Amino acid sequence: MPFVEIKVFEDELSEEQKHEMIQKITEVVVSFAGENLRQATWVVVQEVKSGHWGVGGKPLTLNDIRAIQAGKPGS
Repeated sequence: MPFVEIKVFEDELSEEQKHEMIQKITEVVVSFAGENLRQATWVVVQEVKSGHWGVGGKPLTLNDIRAIQAGKPGS
């Protein structure tokens, strides 16, 4: 049974975006695992509080992600 876990910051994605992500990731998994595993494919979107994970020894926040999305890394 395929199991995919996605971690994003809390409030990073809308409910609609999370639903679309689940649908599209399921499609990718099924393209490899076969249609018969569609109903057994789990996709879990976990939300992590801003600042509760880090990269390179430094906390990463939702504001940091928004800056990167806007093409302004390190803002």
